[in-house]
Amino acid sequence: MTTTNYTVTGMTCGHCVNAVTEEVSALEGVTGVNVQQDGAMVVESAEKLPLSAVTEAVSEAGDYTVVEA
Repeated sequence: MTTTNYTVTGMTCGHCVNAVTEEVSALEGVTGVNVQQDGAMVVESAEKLPLSAVTEAVSEAGDYTVVEA
């Protein structure tokens, strides 16, 4: 299992947190996602996810950006 920390910018409310959580949780291999409104996101997955996959999922949730922390 791999745990990766990310920083998501642009989130302003609980709806944003829920949207990002839902999109990232849907990625193949993801076993857990914890997103905080301050932008901290921790993703647990079977293998390390490509940043491009995480970036695409976060973008589908809304106008947010993500970087690996």
